[in-house]
Amino acid sequence: MKVLVVGGGGREHALCWAIARSPRISKLWCAPGNAGIADSAECVAISDSDLDGLVKFAKDNAVDLVVVGPEAPLVAGLVDALDEEGIKSFGCSKAAAQLEGSKGFMKDMVAKFGVPTAAYGRFTDPKDAKAFVEKQGAPIVVKTDGLAAGKGVTICMTNDEAFAAIEECMVGGKFGDAGAEIVIEEFLKGEEASFFAVCDGENVIPLV
Repeated sequence: MKVLVVGGGGREHALCWAIARSPRISKLWCAPGNAGIADSAECVAISDSDLDGLVKFAKDNAVDLVVVGPEAPLVAGLVDALDEEGIKSFGCSKAAAQLEGSKGFMKDMVAKFGVPTAAYGRFTDPKDAKAFVEKQGAPIVVKTDGLAAGKGVTICMTNDEAFAAIEECMVGGKFGDAGAEIVIEEFLKGEEASFFAVCDGENVIPLV
């Protein structure tokens, strides 16, 4: 079985290390990979944002499975592009990836279907965002709507901190297009936890 892992971070390093241990693997590549990953897989110089390049490589090398690590290529539609070419992949569609690619979309979805979530507002105008902060009061959380490499969340203990975070995102352009829209949330105190499951559209298997 020939496998291509997409990405070049710690997540992909762990994936390559684990996949390489399987006796079913005849060839393992990682694009773009890194020096550590090179111990487990052959690294190929294709950016994880180069969807056409990744699909072409998978076709040319008769890859059996593409495992997508980062969120950005999922949001960009890599899995959809692979599906069109009949290439199997482990990852979600562009439509499903909106849950990760847009915090506002995710909040609207969970609110629509009654999933408990912190009170929130979505904003494209910094004045409206600041007015929301003044009404709600600190502590409060300011988040970029789009992907910001895990750096787009600011916990603000005062209104002034929230105003500064809004300015950085929406006026200063600290996070580029990811911060053009923001989500402001009620602050909830507690421990953060992640829960993973595999879903085929109908069935869900918790990874516990």
